[in-house]
Amino acid sequence: MAVIGVLLAFVANGLSPRGLDLTRNYFPGARLSLPAPAAETNLTGSAAAGTNSPHEGLLARLRAQGLQPADSNQVAQFFHDPRRLQEEVIFIDARDEKQYQAGHIPGAYHFDRFRPEDYLANVVQVCLSAQQIVFYCGGGDCDDSEHAAVMLRDSLALARERVFVYGGGFDEWTANGLPIELGARNSGQLTNATRSAVSPGGSPATR
Repeated sequence: MAVIGVLLAFVANGLSPRGLDLTRNYFPGARLSLPAPAAETNLTGSAAAGTNSPHEGLLARLRAQGLQPADSNQVAQFFHDPRRLQEEVIFIDARDEKQYQAGHIPGAYHFDRFRPEDYLANVVQVCLSAQQIVFYCGGGDCDDSEHAAVMLRDSLALARERVFVYGGGFDEWTANGLPIELGARNSGQLTNATRSAVSPGGSPATR
């Protein structure tokens, strides 16, 4: 416990000064090695020019930061992996508290990069022991998952091959009809967002 306490204090000290930089889209370490805004514009622009696909732009951005992208099929496999029950595979929700409480991937830990000191105690130990860590936020233009992944990866010295970012995010998860958990982690309050929104006959349905 003493070792964990020292580690938490170290990580908190390392993260807090970075918080302001990260809100302005500065990635620790990796950003410094890139030619700043022009590099991102060129990456996104070249992807768009070749494929006109936002997905390709996302992949280029993730790879530029040394992050592994995870598509919906891979994320579903992670979710159904028996190792998730032993927390060898974990999910981390990088959205804010209100969004997390309204619904998250079942069992996902919460880490708001804007308030890291409030969540470090819950995520440090599981991140250090997990074999795969999947970060996600809302999907689409949301990049909180990327910031959170880089923040924890670099601060905890996590091997890059253990860190994944689910670009489709929570929006894609719910659109695929996968279960969501309401309230706190492991609350047991499960529902299905797609079925809640639309059911046969057009009337709302929940379970």
